[in-house]
Amino acid sequence: MEKKKRNLILSVVSILVLIGFIIWAEECTKAFGVYNQRIFKTCCIYAICALSMNMVNGYTGLFSLGQPGFMAIGAYVTAFLTVTPSDKIAIYKIVPISEGLANLNAPFFIALIIGGLVAAFFAFLIGFPVLSLKGDYLAIATLGFSEIIRIFITNAQGLTNGPTGINRIPNDFMNLYVLCGILALVVIFILSMMKTSYGRALLAIREDEVAAQAMGINLFKHKMLAFIISGFLAGIGGGLLASLVGAIDPNQFKFTVAYDILLMVVLGGQGSVSGCIAGAFIVRIALEKLRFLDEPINFGIFEYPGIGGMRMVVFSILLMLVIIKWRKGIFGNEEFSWDKVFNFFSKFKKAPKKEVEK
Repeated sequence: MEKKKRNLILSVVSILVLIGFIIWAEECTKAFGVYNQRIFKTCCIYAICALSMNMVNGYTGLFSLGQPGFMAIGAYVTAFLTVTPSDKIAIYKIVPISEGLANLNAPFFIALIIGGLVAAFFAFLIGFPVLSLKGDYLAIATLGFSEIIRIFITNAQGLTNGPTGINRIPNDFMNLYVLCGILALVVIFILSMMKTSYGRALLAIREDEVAAQAMGINLFKHKMLAFIISGFLAGIGGGLLASLVGAIDPNQFKFTVAYDILLMVVLGGQGSVSGCIAGAFIVRIALEKLRFLDEPINFGIFEYPGIGGMRMVVFSILLMLVIIKWRKGIFGNEEFSWDKVFNFFSKFKKAPKKEVEK
């Protein structure tokens, strides 16, 4: 009972501290820094994308790499609906946009939800042929779908403005309150869902499909629903990314994005919500903070000339060291708990010296 009370107090205090930090980071821009604020916002968006991939790869045990395609759909739908009609006419110069499409406009949050729903619809369509595949075959099929979406966006100039992309995307709501709030809602939704019979069925499928099917679990139904939810969350993440950047083009959604998100999930721990969030923050912050390795540095005694791409070399070495230490990710497939924190630090306590027998 004492441990439960202690954990509850620590959780409440941590949440209050986090809320205070978010308020400080948003309101005190000069103290926190615009650059750091931008990194923090990007981390929140990629955490949502990592959670969307974890929905399929972590909880269901499938291997999907279709996140860039769903993100692109959500990003373009959100951008298309939030850009004003007058700006659309100015943006679409090579192939003019039709008047009917130009007049389509919606508030940001409605456009964001529509973008997520359209991405979920495409996940539903692609789920029928690909969810019968397993392992690497499923990964190749979903990655191929992602590339098809990108190529379609590149060539559909009358709808997506082709390789030029869409700019002048409003970012009025891209503050830490909105981004952290959406991330919190996604976390609450996933954690609540995994406590239901549906969530337990997903975990059963991950552990043993044959045993799960023998227990009466409809494999295709549960895989499809997980795939649709994953597509919806990825679409939300793509819409937020488009609004944050203010401009999008097809090159932002190459297949390498899938590997970046997969890295976040594997580093944090597949099947762990807290692990995916930690992985997203670690990867994005490390990639940004190591940029100084690409630039010349004067140490006084000698001068480092700066080598292009050195930050990726150092990041890869650090990543290998982390994976060697935690082979299943930092959190594995479990969630953060205060008991584990105290157990971790208790290992460093010196064992009591044994009395020497006379």
